[in-house]
Amino acid sequence: MTKDGDEKVPGRSAKKPARRTTRDASVRVKKTNQRTTSSARWLQRQLNDPYVHEAQRLGYRARSAFKLIELDDKLKFIKKGCTVVDLGAAPGGWSQVALERGAGKVIGLDLLPIEPLPGVTFLQMDFMNDDAPEALIMAMGSGADVVLSDMAPNTMGHKQTDHLRIMALVEAAYEFATQVLKPGGTFVSKLFQGGAQKELLDMMKRDFTVVKHVKPPASRKESAEQYVVATGYRRPL
Repeated sequence: MTKDGDEKVPGRSAKKPARRTTRDASVRVKKTNQRTTSSARWLQRQLNDPYVHEAQRLGYRARSAFKLIELDDKLKFIKKGCTVVDLGAAPGGWSQVALERGAGKVIGLDLLPIEPLPGVTFLQMDFMNDDAPEALIMAMGSGADVVLSDMAPNTMGHKQTDHLRIMALVEAAYEFATQVLKPGGTFVSKLFQGGAQKELLDMMKRDFTVVKHVKPPASRKESAEQYVVATGYRRPL
């Protein structure tokens, strides 16, 4: 539902935000003494982004909610009553979508504080800390059906270093997923640049029935991000 409670959030098949018409001409943001060129560019992009407007209309906490909607529309891995772990959950948009699509239990974790969301357990901690996996397992109470990771490190502007840092998070999330996923479970993770490295991709293909790289329409065209979606977990004997 929206922030004012008037609208229902779309179900399993959400429509893409409508294109803006000439009446909704692009908003131009001027640079001022208090606003840098980069901040003015960011603000202009936000004001002209149909996903931002639709997220506000539907009460989602972030436009990124549509990325999960589009991934799930395509691959349908969120099932009624399932247990979902949301890594890098702030501000909570993916947890909202998981809950609305029928998840029975949702546990989110992020280094940043997250406003409470009825039906979701949020943990504020660093996933890379040794005690984070155990805290998540305690909150789950049992295995997970879906592990989502939208985690991303702060970029440094150095392509190779940034790639290594994001891959370290992906690998840590994947190791956790293989420890907690039930048979048939799903792992979804954000990637940048060249996608999953061959060694990790080989492990995913060994451990899951289907592995796909997907760039949802809500992911900005200029962004190097994409998602790896691995379905049909086969727990090693």
